[in-house]
Amino acid sequence: MCAFAALATLALAISCRGFFVNPTLSSLSVGPVSPTIFTGNVSNTVQMFAVGTFNDGSNSSSTPVSWGVTGTNGTTGQNIATISASGLVTAQASGTGTVTATSNVLPSISGTQPITVSVACTSAPIVTPTSGTLTSLNPSITFTATCNGGEDISAVATWFSSNTTFATFSGDVLTATEAPQSSGTFFITASANGFTSNQIQLSTSGF
Repeated sequence: MCAFAALATLALAISCRGFFVNPTLSSLSVGPVSPTIFTGNVSNTVQMFAVGTFNDGSNSSSTPVSWGVTGTNGTTGQNIATISASGLVTAQASGTGTVTATSNVLPSISGTQPITVSVACTSAPIVTPTSGTLTSLNPSITFTATCNGGEDISAVATWFSSNTTFATFSGDVLTATEAPQSSGTFFITASANGFTSNQIQLSTSGF
């Protein structure tokens, strides 16, 4: 009888355990959102983290992952950053890239987050060209922004158009709208690391 009772208890334990299956990882999210770090020795790192979401709706920040970072400087081809096994990103060269966390348990599941490495400008960026006219035949102008004696920050600068009904930026390329309401003048600037360039006056004509 004792042996039978023990077997019955074991069977019940095994049966009950089936109701408590460990949840399965379904997705990974990576943070912080779109971080910007800088070349040099100040504000040159960011600690990334990954949060796993499971099929029972629960979340965990202790999900084991492997880290990677991609992206190269457009001029030198140098990798923009390195990343440690714990997710600490360290800036190497200016540019944009992507941080990826891949599950160690289910490698088919990963999460990404864009990252920007900017030059730690110590003065206002210098923008070229310093003037221009957008026309129906030449509706776009590509600008260059440099700082610290000539380092190109065009890809990571924040570009601003004072009149988006005349023209808007996509990266460092300013393009006239399809049908500006009229010809006129406006200005653009480039900003980086808290510094803003002088205003560059432009005009539209022939639309």
